[in-house]
Amino acid sequence: MAKYVLKRLGYMFFTLFVVVTTTFFLMRAIPGDPLSSMARNLPEQTKANFYARYGLDKPLVEQYGIYMKNLLRGDLGESVVFPGRSVAQTIAQTSPVSAAVGGLALVIGLVVGVALGVLAALFKNRWPDYVVMFIAILGITIPVFVLGSLFQYVFAVKLHWLPASGWGLKKNFVLPVLVMCFGTIATYARYIKSSMLDVLGQDYVLTARAKGLSEFQVVTRHVMRNAMLPSITLLASQIVGIFCGAFITETMFSIPGIGFYYVSSINNNDYWMTMGTTIFFAGLFVVMQLAVDFAYMLVDPRIRLTDD
Repeated sequence: MAKYVLKRLGYMFFTLFVVVTTTFFLMRAIPGDPLSSMARNLPEQTKANFYARYGLDKPLVEQYGIYMKNLLRGDLGESVVFPGRSVAQTIAQTSPVSAAVGGLALVIGLVVGVALGVLAALFKNRWPDYVVMFIAILGITIPVFVLGSLFQYVFAVKLHWLPASGWGLKKNFVLPVLVMCFGTIATYARYIKSSMLDVLGQDYVLTARAKGLSEFQVVTRHVMRNAMLPSITLLASQIVGIFCGAFITETMFSIPGIGFYYVSSINNNDYWMTMGTTIFFAGLFVVMQLAVDFAYMLVDPRIRLTDD
């Protein structure tokens, strides 16, 4: 176990190194720089001072070395678009906002999606199965911005039940959470149904039924744990998606989350903000991959982590 964890940690640090290096040089390959438009009308000396402040007057390789040295000290740099705001400070302030909205949506989507998937599998080719699959198809095919606009129009404009956008009140959670959890419900409903149908045909399930166990006992004791395994794999990408995949929802509902800053930093060539948020997302993803491995072991004791 210890060897396995150490080996995975080594892979994680190597992955982060590759991500940081690749992102650094790709950002520099984009035409222009973050100061080109902002400092266009400034005197030459003032412009040179700005470039020197952010280290953009140095050779590319030297810039890379300075960035990596600062990164090892935990310094992610300072945003160019938002002067005076450090990247670490921005991540610390905005990631809890994204986690609150996206985390609640993920929990609701996971619980409801698993329940609907189980229902569809137990009532295969009957009306509950058709209803669940219809919901799943809608959740997968309808774009987020269409669903968000529809909810804003119905619940905010027509019914006046909820605010169309904003942040700071509990009711501001409702619409974005509904929008974000809809796709999660659809995804898990499909995965759980498929896994349940595979497991229900296994010999040990038939044996459990032959022993006289009730259908509830068969499903909860023998079917669910094995049917959940393929869905656990989705958790890593789903959790990362809470932060980096919700920028459309955050923009539509004026949520000050990290996804909004991530996209705006790319559009504005904000090197340090893009680098910092990419490192955050990549680090979160590799950590969640390791956590998923341990989750496998908890759900199915037959799985053991080795260094092979």
